[in-house]
Amino acid sequence: MDFPRLPTEFHTGLCFDAHHQLGAHPCLVDGEPCWRFRLWAPGAQRVQVAGDFNGWAGDDLTRDEAGVWSGVIAGAKQGQYYKFNIQGQNGQWQLHTDPYGFYTELRPGNASVLWGLPRHTFHDGDWVARRSARYDQPLNIYELHAGSWKRHPDGRWYTYPQLAGALIPWLKRHHYNFIELLPLAEHPFDGSWGYQDTGYFSVTSRYGTPEEFAAFVDACHQAGIGVIMDFVPVHFACNPDGLARLDGGHLYEYDSDVGLSEWGSYNFNLYRGEVRSFLNSAAAFWLEVYHCDGLRMDAVSRALYWQGDNARGVNPGAVQFLQTMNEGLHQRFPGVILAAEDSTNFLKVTAPVQYDGLGFDYKWDMGWMNDTLRYFSAPFDQRPGLYHTLPFSMEYFYSELFLLPLSHDEVVHGKRTLIDKMWGSYEEKFAQARLLQFYLTVHPGKKLTFMGTELAHFREWDESREMDWCLLEFPLHQRYLSLCDALGQLYLTQPALHSGEYHSGRFAWVTCQAVEDGVYAFLRYGPSGERLLAVLNTREHPQENYPFYLDFACRAVPLLCTEDAVFGGCLAQGLPTAYTIPGGVLGKSHTLPLSLPALSGTLYRLE
Repeated sequence: MDFPRLPTEFHTGLCFDAHHQLGAHPCLVDGEPCWRFRLWAPGAQRVQVAGDFNGWAGDDLTRDEAGVWSGVIAGAKQGQYYKFNIQGQNGQWQLHTDPYGFYTELRPGNASVLWGLPRHTFHDGDWVARRSARYDQPLNIYELHAGSWKRHPDGRWYTYPQLAGALIPWLKRHHYNFIELLPLAEHPFDGSWGYQDTGYFSVTSRYGTPEEFAAFVDACHQAGIGVIMDFVPVHFACNPDGLARLDGGHLYEYDSDVGLSEWGSYNFNLYRGEVRSFLNSAAAFWLEVYHCDGLRMDAVSRALYWQGDNARGVNPGAVQFLQTMNEGLHQRFPGVILAAEDSTNFLKVTAPVQYDGLGFDYKWDMGWMNDTLRYFSAPFDQRPGLYHTLPFSMEYFYSELFLLPLSHDEVVHGKRTLIDKMWGSYEEKFAQARLLQFYLTVHPGKKLTFMGTELAHFREWDESREMDWCLLEFPLHQRYLSLCDALGQLYLTQPALHSGEYHSGRFAWVTCQAVEDGVYAFLRYGPSGERLLAVLNTREHPQENYPFYLDFACRAVPLLCTEDAVFGGCLAQGLPTAYTIPGGVLGKSHTLPLSLPALSGTLYRLE
């Protein structure tokens, strides 16, 4: 069988469909079913394919001048295990999983599995046709680790079908419209959470088959829920059976002191065209084959700067790779969301590539997250000195399109969970957790919270255990979930909280200098002129008839207060409607006096 040469784009880093050419694919030869195998390993001396179909004895592949090894094996069948047996540059043999394999043996095994592209008939055509990056629409993301959301009583994971059956009603009931899945590309170690991958085209077999995962995404779409995949384009697992030193030399990884990451994984050589094409294609694979609605790119800062160190300088090859990948994905998959997990001050992360940007749709606002958690974890008497950490986010907000993350990284490794970070007594922790959730909701920017946040989880996340669902037996946790529900519904239904939020005219401070009082207030404007007033009292004592100065007359109708008894707060009755009175200060014509419960957030509609 003659194998066509791979297109030039594969070698120049411009290919987005290498998975259709490389790896293992079913085919017909003279009318007989066979499997064809192709592997890029230019430095290898010999390459064999060994598997269940040949008793693991190994059949030799042939090499072309571009370093691509190819061969056909008759009698092989879907579901059989196989590996590439590669004699490297030093003459030693090493078995490797297929870099482009679509399915993998469940760990601790690591063989690739003969599996064609998933044969699932999607019914989400209308969803795909309508999807967009949601710049002017609400984006309320539930970040999820598939193996520890829920488990069976005996500790077994939920499968993809079981996860769909339980998760989708939960998301709908609690007003999340997107999920973001921690990496599901195959990975050998559970404790890496999927961030040290070996199978970039292989959805993990922990929870089921490729077809079952495709059906999971399809079910989410039919329920009106988008699916974002966590994608790891910077580093990969060092396991010798994976991509590491695939042909005996440094093929996918750098061959210098920047080759090893801080996590003990290898950094991709983003200057090599074939490696770029591998990553382009892996990113496109999840969007094309599984109809995912976007990708969250992990550890972008480690790509932009050598080893993530500003002092080492910008990595220009990585910048060019990200631009090419993002532009290519947007061209091929209109409306998908590409988000960067980036904590640097690199400019134009969310600007289009044609304007010298990186081409991401959103950037995680790590500064907002760090400043906010620092403030809410501080003792009350220290808060005057930290007062300006909260308003600071609005000084840079319009420099990028930001997404506000309270992610898995904030509830692990001795960091404590969100509610446990809150300063104060047990009751004060709940009050502040409610206030934190309120602040997340009313602050401009898209929203992301990790699973368990809605339960007021006190135990740090552990990938080997399900969430503490028993918490919902306790009234304070039930009421906290009710608050998350109410805030989620407001966010989805109030245009002032999401439409046009990246235009500076839709936000205005009312109070951001009340240092000793710990009070903040700001206006959010909707596209039809509607006005919402968000008020935060971050101190441990109430404020009666607290004055807010406006340049218009209005009445303030409370939509939600975090201290309402239904949410676990101290207010037996809701706050009353308030009215402005003539007269103000600093050029404002009216004063709006409001009563502020301790550690509370209140949202008003101004009429």
